[in-house]
Amino acid sequence: MNHNRKNTLFESILNIVRQIPKGKVATYGQIATMVGTQNPRLVGYALASLKDDTTVPWFRVINSRGKISFPQGSDAFKIQYSLLIKEGVRFSDKNIVNLKIFGWSEAND
Repeated sequence: MNHNRKNTLFESILNIVRQIPKGKVATYGQIATMVGTQNPRLVGYALASLKDDTTVPWFRVINSRGKISFPQGSDAFKIQYSLLIKEGVRFSDKNIVNLKIFGWSEAND
């Protein structure tokens, strides 16, 4: 993938992530589909490229099983978990988010 195409794709991904409302989550695959790619990893790469002081709500993106993708117990997991809890997102005792309740659907928001 050439550099300009990657930058354009990353910007499209980040623009969608900016639209996820407070208290809702989206999946990597959902965002990938919205930007016209079938590669959820590209969404992860775009989010990983963000600087620490970003205003993009990266923490609202989780995997398709309703889980945070960082290793449980890692600092990154704890940060994402606490930011989601602060917004009212709830986890099961197995740290799974119910996507039917907290999943973002453009049609509903």
